[in-house]
Amino acid sequence: MRRLIAALTLALMACTSLPALAAQILPPAPEAQAAEPPARIVVRVSISRQVMEVFHEGRKIHEWPVSTARQGKITPTGAWNGAQWLSRNHRSSLYNNAPMPFAVFYNGNYAIHGTDQVRKLGRPASAGCVRLHTANAKILFNMVRAEGKDNLRVTVVR
Repeated sequence: MRRLIAALTLALMACTSLPALAAQILPPAPEAQAAEPPARIVVRVSISRQVMEVFHEGRKIHEWPVSTARQGKITPTGAWNGAQWLSRNHRSSLYNNAPMPFAVFYNGNYAIHGTDQVRKLGRPASAGCVRLHTANAKILFNMVRAEGKDNLRVTVVR
């Protein structure tokens, strides 16, 4: 009986002192953070439709034909927050100095940019970037520049 009482006493002490011990050893739980506000500019690229939709503050304001990766190349699917950088008159360092006007880089070397090959818009033709008419690329570029690079979300879907 004494052993049972001793065991119960130890168990009770362990239960009541564990939270205090845990508080001493473990860092405090982070306070709940407020959800980040949604991006003001959302770009949705559909590879299957070869179309880009542009939303500003939740409202669709543009739908443009695009060219994504041709056969043998890849336009990655996924979602990216923020533009990494902007380049008004970019030239490709990977593809023979090809012009990439009004480039919005969102994933490493992948960008949304203008093209002079407008006849190919609406079907796969790029090396992986998202091409669109240069006039439309300029509109998007200026929106991102005005709202800030952190206010962009790019989503590419099949």
